[in-house]
Amino acid sequence: MGSYFEIRIPAGTPGGPDLACRALDRIDELESQLTVYREDSEVSVVNATAHLRPVEVERGFFSLLQRADEIGRETGGAYDVTAGALSAAWGFTRGPKRVPTAEALSDARDRTGRHHLALDPVQRTVQFDRPGIVINLGSIGKGYAIDEAARVIRDYWWPTPALIHGGRSSVFALSSPLIGERWQVALRNPFDPTRPLGLIRLRNRALGTSGAAFQQFEEGGRRYGHILDPRTGEPPENGPASVSVLAPTAAEADALSTAFYLMGPAETALYLASRPEIGVVFVLDAEGNSPPRLVRINVSEADYRPDLSVRLANASA
Repeated sequence: MGSYFEIRIPAGTPGGPDLACRALDRIDELESQLTVYREDSEVSVVNATAHLRPVEVERGFFSLLQRADEIGRETGGAYDVTAGALSAAWGFTRGPKRVPTAEALSDARDRTGRHHLALDPVQRTVQFDRPGIVINLGSIGKGYAIDEAARVIRDYWWPTPALIHGGRSSVFALSSPLIGERWQVALRNPFDPTRPLGLIRLRNRALGTSGAAFQQFEEGGRRYGHILDPRTGEPPENGPASVSVLAPTAAEADALSTAFYLMGPAETALYLASRPEIGVVFVLDAEGNSPPRLVRINVSEADYRPDLSVRLANASA
């Protein structure tokens, strides 16, 4: 999944090291299933053959594809699990990073879209309506792996608090029902990594962050980030600096942070009007030497303790 994973369990937890290893082993299992960087992974087999016939897949993998497809529908296509052809065209999958030609971009767009994907819940099969469709789980698979690691820990001994962390962008905080404490996670400042913007407080909840600051390239005087809009095939020219989503699962937090990055604060606020369990923090512009502007939606004071120097904006800004 192109990332590293870390599990934190309090010292003195009975069987703690073994428990952490079990959870990491589960992540290793999912790496061999969900990565596009191995030809024998389950997702690679689907990508290579699903245009020929329906392909039966493992139950958890099918459920993940169903949820990914639902998020694509709910967000009007801002999230799309079939956007792998676009990532490849821009060189974000295997490189080199580049602006694709008009012909290459048109071809990739023709091979992108949830309408090309058919999921049969009875037979648990996946099928494409044409060759060249590429499922890439990079924006949801890491979160799913974190959720599965949390499940291993929860099933072993529920009172065990743990923090499961994937790379710089995904985390799930498992808290003890006996104590009910919250894990505190610093909200990264994309303009100054040495000065966090505040503290996110998590309890049995996930946090996923998307931003283009760390995966981008410059060509022709313009910077291009790795977050591509499936509806246009291109990265947005003026996207937010970062988007952090609080959600019940890490898979949903990761996918929605990608979608909200493309939707922006106003459209996201409309989406979240009926989803009080989902919260989001947009980090917007930083003018001169002033701190960046934040937009918080469905994020309470119990969830977030800001740096008082940060400016807060209305959700409709």
